[in-house]
Amino acid sequence: MLAAILSLSGLDLTSDEASLFRDAGPAGYILFARNIQDRGQLKALTDSLRDLHDRDDLPILIDQEGGRVARMRPPEWPAFPANEAFDRLYRFAPASAIQAARWNARAIALTLTEVGITVDCLPMLDVRQPGASDIVGDRALGSEPMQVAALGRAQLEGLASAGVVGVIKHIPGHGRALVDSHLELPIVDAGEEDLVIDLEPFERLADAPMGMTSHILYRAWDATLPASQSPTVINSIIRQRIGFGGFLMSDDIGMEALSGDVGTRAAACVAAGCDAALHCSGKLDEMIRVAEAVPAMTAEGDARLTRAMATRFTGGEGMTLAEAIDTRDQLLALA
Repeated sequence: MLAAILSLSGLDLTSDEASLFRDAGPAGYILFARNIQDRGQLKALTDSLRDLHDRDDLPILIDQEGGRVARMRPPEWPAFPANEAFDRLYRFAPASAIQAARWNARAIALTLTEVGITVDCLPMLDVRQPGASDIVGDRALGSEPMQVAALGRAQLEGLASAGVVGVIKHIPGHGRALVDSHLELPIVDAGEEDLVIDLEPFERLADAPMGMTSHILYRAWDATLPASQSPTVINSIIRQRIGFGGFLMSDDIGMEALSGDVGTRAAACVAAGCDAALHCSGKLDEMIRVAEAVPAMTAEGDARLTRAMATRFTGGEGMTLAEAIDTRDQLLALA
């Protein structure tokens, strides 16, 4: 299995993509708005990926957070609130906010399982800091670590209740970035004492099945390499200090925080300790370079991925989509 998660160019799996994917055997796939039209088309697309590999547990990822980060949108699917809504409610009624976050995540998961999507890149555990880039902004679950962890745990549980694997991101914390890592490399100068705040939500949710690194340089830990390409950050901070034992992917290697071509970027992430590099552009020539540059996944990475995907079968019966949304809305109205 290739140590990469790849993407697709459009609404259907092309013959060239099928040939590459069959030969390369990536760890999974991630979908974007360009791949999504309606329920029937999306289910057919995810079925075609599963059929290609004959894997019922194939990781098919999406960023469906709610608010401005939503690949599946109205009128075909419900609109979901940004995380700031749960942050607001938590200030008045913490228990109600936790319940609202849980039912909202279950509702999201129900829309995903209907179309064959198995992994959602949620929850976002970045602790919001004043003056930071708005790339986090209303996506954050708050500015207090224990609150972020509590709401994040509820989101993980809500996703799992409907058979979807959650991904904690962006380890070890994106909340202090002063610039958008999609556009340039953020450099964080905070010292160890301050960075304890960033780490706390990830430490509290270290048992999460999957995680995603950040393309941020933290001078306190590694003065030259961003976290996703830093063996020091991945091994000493993420694996040892945080204690995260789940499947670890990089953030999108197409982001301009990284330098070099896509193959170099992907290989550096895997060499540093990421189980897989995440490639999101859907450009075939780039995916070929990634497939040529990264090795097969390690035995440890493969085991972590297997354990992560096995968690999606632990969900039981619960509220329907309409019931979960209605309950969420009643709770959010309290704020």
